[in-house]
Amino acid sequence: MPVLEVQNLRKTFGDVRAVESISFSVEPGEVFTIIGPNGAGKTTTLEMIEGLLPPDTGVIKFGDKSWDRNAEQIKYNIGVQPQSSAIFDLLTVEENLELFATFYPKSRSAAEVMEMINLTEQRNRHVRKLSGGQQQRLAIGLAMVNDPQIIFLDEPTTGLDPQARRNIWDIILKLKKIGKTTILTTHYMEEAEKLSDRVCIVDQGKIVALDTPAALIDSLTKEREVRLSFLDGTAAAAAAEDVARAHHAVVRTQLEDDTLQLWTTKPEETLYELFGFTKDRGYRVEQISIRELSLEDVFIAFTGKEWRD
Repeated sequence: MPVLEVQNLRKTFGDVRAVESISFSVEPGEVFTIIGPNGAGKTTTLEMIEGLLPPDTGVIKFGDKSWDRNAEQIKYNIGVQPQSSAIFDLLTVEENLELFATFYPKSRSAAEVMEMINLTEQRNRHVRKLSGGQQQRLAIGLAMVNDPQIIFLDEPTTGLDPQARRNIWDIILKLKKIGKTTILTTHYMEEAEKLSDRVCIVDQGKIVALDTPAALIDSLTKEREVRLSFLDGTAAAAAAEDVARAHHAVVRTQLEDDTLQLWTTKPEETLYELFGFTKDRGYRVEQISIRELSLEDVFIAFTGKEWRD
């Protein structure tokens, strides 16, 4: 049974349709990531699911519970880390966690949460003296303090350096390991690709694609781009292009000086034949690369927009 089910969510602000008929479900223990261009409706969707914003129409169910009948129970069963977190700067890490724990009938101990977010050594440090990455980890810890089954993380790594970002990734993976469900929005494609069980791409208030990262990438095309550059110059590259064009798996080729670029549905087989040819002719290959498609290619294909971190 899904831990979260969303059916036909809609939200307008005046003449602007921020969210238009969004539906999806999330399974227990999933990392479910919502990505989309700025203004696509990601945060509005999240705020409606979190109970912060009433939808114009649509159904939001947490198992057999809904906001109109079971609001109090839902609040105790979810954790929310918004883009702007309300942390008390003059309190220490431990004091913040202990304070937030008093808001709930059950909670994890501050010590346990600090260990999970790797802030045990900073337990007595005031929040204002923490780094940006440490403050963000604390914000996630505050969302975890009531031991929720579902945790909402709205762009938790935005503005962080690469190391701090990976520290957040570690927390998300720990949550997955103990069976928690995480619903994530992010501006980083690598993050979505590495962490997510499924990715939901939203554009102009609608879902345009939803699947595992691997399935989304595979849905684009079976072709892979291969580049070979030759030490023996243009003549060698041109001769190799003739061989590549004759191969049944090669879709198209492009020649530029001493570099051959080709697209093939069977890169290993194509390269095996090309290497046999270059060996027979004594041509020397200086460099070879196979470009794999990424989630960013999927994003561009479905939204028509380039991704910008």
